[in-house]
Amino acid sequence: MLEKTKVQSRQSIVVRFSGDSGDGMQLAGNIFSNVSAELGDQISTFPDYPAEVRAPQGSLNGVSGFQVHVGRGVHTPGDECDVLVSMNPAALKQNAKFLRKGGVALVDIDSFKKADLDKALYKTDEPYKEIGLDAQVVEVPMTSMVKAALADSGMDFKSQMKCRNMFALGLVCWLFNLPLDGALRFLKNKFAKKPAVYEANAKVVQGGFDYGHNIHASVSTYRIETDNVRPGRYTDVNGNKATAWGLILASEKSHLPLFLGSYPITPATDILHELAKRRDLGVKACQMEDEISGICSAIGASFAGNLAVTSTSGPGLALKSEALGLAVMAELPLVLIDVQRGGPSTGLPTKTEQTDLMQALYGRSGECPLVVVAALSPTDCFHMAFEAARIAIEHMTPVVLLTDAFIANGSSAWRIPDDEDYPEIKPNFVPEELKESWTPYMRNAEGVRYWAIPGTPGLMHRVGGLEKDYNTGVLSNDPANHAKMVAARAQKVANVANHIPELEVKEAEGGQADTLLVGWGGTYGHIYTAYEELNAAGVKVDFAQFRYINPLPRNTHEVLNRYKTVIVAELNSGQFADYLQAKNPNLNIKRVNKVEGQPFLVHEIVDAVKQIKEGK
Repeated sequence: MLEKTKVQSRQSIVVRFSGDSGDGMQLAGNIFSNVSAELGDQISTFPDYPAEVRAPQGSLNGVSGFQVHVGRGVHTPGDECDVLVSMNPAALKQNAKFLRKGGVALVDIDSFKKADLDKALYKTDEPYKEIGLDAQVVEVPMTSMVKAALADSGMDFKSQMKCRNMFALGLVCWLFNLPLDGALRFLKNKFAKKPAVYEANAKVVQGGFDYGHNIHASVSTYRIETDNVRPGRYTDVNGNKATAWGLILASEKSHLPLFLGSYPITPATDILHELAKRRDLGVKACQMEDEISGICSAIGASFAGNLAVTSTSGPGLALKSEALGLAVMAELPLVLIDVQRGGPSTGLPTKTEQTDLMQALYGRSGECPLVVVAALSPTDCFHMAFEAARIAIEHMTPVVLLTDAFIANGSSAWRIPDDEDYPEIKPNFVPEELKESWTPYMRNAEGVRYWAIPGTPGLMHRVGGLEKDYNTGVLSNDPANHAKMVAARAQKVANVANHIPELEVKEAEGGQADTLLVGWGGTYGHIYTAYEELNAAGVKVDFAQFRYINPLPRNTHEVLNRYKTVIVAELNSGQFADYLQAKNPNLNIKRVNKVEGQPFLVHEIVDAVKQIKEGK
């Protein structure tokens, strides 16, 4: 116990909550990030939880973590945390490696009895020394404090213990001088139909805050300096929710009903959950019996004139491949969202990778081109879901949107856009003046097939998986016609490059860098931060992150060929590097790869780039 507490100003801080899977670490982290977002902080979160449904309580395999980085200039959840909350010895043992030297470890000392240490496979009764913990350890009797606070609540012990996470949250809010108003408002909304549960959690979160204040639990508390942000309404949103909302906006802007045909799969299921709540907006979300029926129902909805979507992860993308080929052949708009996870097969279902790229680009029979795009961050999932829908509808093609577990489960502070921020989406319906001469595969000037909605007088037609005659739309096995249709479908996708932004390059100060650091999709924050750190250290590199993968932006070849060395960093064994190398065989492409089910750490990219530039 300390007599005096100093207040330090910090540009940003990183907090990691850790405990058993049932300890509510994800909820505590989410509330903390919401409170920070409301105050104008930038945030980046990383939920890290096990694949086991419920490992034995107190075991190493059952540890769940939630890391959140809040403040200014925040692009990643942080390589190391300033504060580690550990609800038991297993959580401390598994997560101590993420705590920076000299950081603060808040532990529930009530959970550090010998039996608890034995469960976590400690060999001594000195856990901090055994794991080499170099930090300020604050031992807090969370369990007994919560039990005392709720003694008159009428709740049983098990229910009381579900509130421990709120005590930890209150203590962390005190440590960072965050008011509890936002946390209490969040809890009131969450438990609106359970007022007794709200009262218990509100009492405990206030108790954690007061405990820190009364005993001066840390040498220092911290005040985070916020940015001057663009005026507007802000919220904390994760990637899956942002994806769902982007699709809803696309439905509004295209004036087409939104249909989702999907099957639950980690880590994409929350898209289905979120859209299932939106019947008030006319959304039809159907949980189908398997992955194949999910995409087939979406294809049927597309044929009938809906904005059709199906969502999945890597194993489901494999199952959907045949039907995806049908959508390419039928030239119907379809959005397929693939939230990538570790593989192959069931692999690492709760962990993140970028290992589905080649499957998205080529994983179908025949010459089967389609558009592939990728989101950069949790909030960018909104924009790229809208973009995927826009491209699919206006260019009559399936579009695969690649996100990943890191950005799908992670969250960022997001300004809710104004209506005028996004354009109208214009479906390529059969024009009135062409109805008399229309045939099913008649195309506009950019090779896009006109869309005829079933039931429209005069527009009776067939589409399907067999090849069609270019002119009449009837079945055709003619070799020359097949070659013509293959070329037409490929050109239609290639022409999308005329309707997407060119590749942007962030240049080193003063210019003249001979090395370009490249990434794609959800690695944006880590690679961008590495780019900043490298240039601050005098290692000149430029930086570009790809959202549009097939087709690539029109200026891609010109940009890449400006540089002596191109370094591609990605969470796989080199799939995007191979793709770029195939399209630019003259390039000197180097690779930074990680396939561990975990996102990059910034220092891993920085160290690798330095070694490459030194010729190692």
